[in-house]
Amino acid sequence: MFDLQEITYKVIASLLKLLGLIPRKTAFKLGNFIGRILFIIDRKHRKIAIDNLTRSFGREKSSHEIKILVRRVFNNLSQILFEIGWSLRLESKDFSKHFFIDGLSNFQAAFEKGKGVLFLTAHVGNWELLPVIGAMTGRNINILFRPLDFLPLNTIFINTRTRFGAKLIPTRHSMRKILSRLKKGEGVVILMDQNVDWYEGVFVDFFGERACTNKGLARMALKTEAPVIPVFLVREGLGFKAEFCHEVPLIKTGDKTRDIEENTRQYNKVIEDFIRQHPDQWFWVHQRWKTKPYCQWPRNKEK
Repeated sequence: MFDLQEITYKVIASLLKLLGLIPRKTAFKLGNFIGRILFIIDRKHRKIAIDNLTRSFGREKSSHEIKILVRRVFNNLSQILFEIGWSLRLESKDFSKHFFIDGLSNFQAAFEKGKGVLFLTAHVGNWELLPVIGAMTGRNINILFRPLDFLPLNTIFINTRTRFGAKLIPTRHSMRKILSRLKKGEGVVILMDQNVDWYEGVFVDFFGERACTNKGLARMALKTEAPVIPVFLVREGLGFKAEFCHEVPLIKTGDKTRDIEENTRQYNKVIEDFIRQHPDQWFWVHQRWKTKPYCQWPRNKEK
């Protein structure tokens, strides 16, 4: 009897491997071509990106400049599948040919504190290749992730994310596992640049407007005092640069609600500042401000 999900998985995996056979320069050109096509035909996400960029840069950029930027956003997003396919043939001996790490001293200093490390990151550049950076550092790295409903694609991402030694922690009931990995002196990577429901987050500034932001990272930092180190992986030509930023100082006054809000505000500021440096490489097609402040009642309810 045919297993449709297994067949679908094999088809997707085969397509990724085929994409990986395309020479990098050719794949880059194809990615840009597909990006231009998607910009034209995908009206829904084009509008979301334009609205988001207008909301964020409307006072700094003209509508024409924003439209050009949106085209570049689609081009960059279209590169991701080609790069994932390419990474399936990537060997550890070739890492240094394609990946460069900046701020490694920040990374090392954080681990020397002996409390594990919480890595703050975002959907910038090709975040799916961050496990390569973890492998290059030689440290045990865990990635917090939300499993996809589409099981074949979920399996694909699990395989690609763990291929270089990273371990995955599903978001559901994740606190105990995260605390355990931190006690072992490991690192935990957390993407926190997407919209969440009111009961999962707090409303803090992001590009000048209040955005509902996951409060999990702040809660973990306050509970463990593990250092929070921002890390982002951006595309530079046909290669990639990982940047480990300075540790985000922990705000701990004893007022739990305020401390969660203030630390989360700091994390958003770090992400915003980095996006401003690479505005074409963020995931602008996501409805970051979807949850409205008036939906948050009762305020700061713990899930």
